[in-house]
Amino acid sequence: MKRSSSFKGYILFMTIVMLFLAVRTQLSSDFYSKTCPNALQIVRTEVLKAIKTETRMAASLVRLHFHDCFVNGCDASILLDGSDGEKFAGPNLNSARGFEVVDTIKAAVETACSGVVSCADILAIAARDSVVLSGGSTWKVSLGRRDGLVANQTGANLGLPSPLEGLDAITAKFVAVGLNITDVVSLSGGHTIGRARCTTFINRLYNFTGVSPDSTMDASLLSKLQNLCPVNGDGNTTTALDQSSIDLFDNHYFQNLLNGKGVLGSDQILFSSDAAITTTKSLVTSYSINQGLFFNDFANSMIKMGNIGPLTGANGQIRTNCRVVNS
Repeated sequence: MKRSSSFKGYILFMTIVMLFLAVRTQLSSDFYSKTCPNALQIVRTEVLKAIKTETRMAASLVRLHFHDCFVNGCDASILLDGSDGEKFAGPNLNSARGFEVVDTIKAAVETACSGVVSCADILAIAARDSVVLSGGSTWKVSLGRRDGLVANQTGANLGLPSPLEGLDAITAKFVAVGLNITDVVSLSGGHTIGRARCTTFINRLYNFTGVSPDSTMDASLLSKLQNLCPVNGDGNTTTALDQSSIDLFDNHYFQNLLNGKGVLGSDQILFSSDAAITTTKSLVTSYSINQGLFFNDFANSMIKMGNIGPLTGANGQIRTNCRVVNS
């Protein structure tokens, strides 16, 4: 019985491995070399235009790819309109942005080669280009994803990491999609660019629950954020996630954490929480002194994230409009 059980377990394991490899082999960096050879350049051109218009857009495009891949896999389901869409889930509502930029990119690509390049691939390419154009690392984006047919608002509400969660809860959500502790820390480093709304960190600023303001926050940063985000102020007011090098993709985010200058609680816990001592703290320290290591790990983690549950082959479709399923 033991041998039979072990053999069945081995067969199951190998089946999973083969399915994983099959997906990986269907994605390739030169997927559009014949069908749309200028696709990468078109996306880069439009991303550059968008960032020149609004520097913050780089972070927004990276975040769209992240929030897409964590729900239903990397299938561009976050782009679908409709009241039941992922863009209207709690973690995305009044927060996820850049949809109009994706529309513009898609229109430019469609003009060059209609019905060929998926919205999911556009998100992956745009995220990479946003990092590069902000001064960060580059990587080869595996391509060949197809677009999903349904959104998953419930999945977005339950599966996306929250800035109000503890390290264990956040790590569990990464593990659920096949990512690990290194991915948690390196991908959190994407917060070296971008903005946060007062509503996402105001719980750290005031004594709402009988607990003192977050003692892990640097006193000068606490005072600054309290002035920006008064108790009855506009919760949608934003501030830079990395207060030391705004809009530049570097390792200052991690240096900030060592000094108690993480804006989001979910960032500062990577260094200051009890759970971090045996999990994430050493990585934060390493990245804070070695930008090359951070860039390398970030690129590898983005590649891994981009390979979460892609639709390939005959699955899904190539949407001509990223907001709606083809009729």
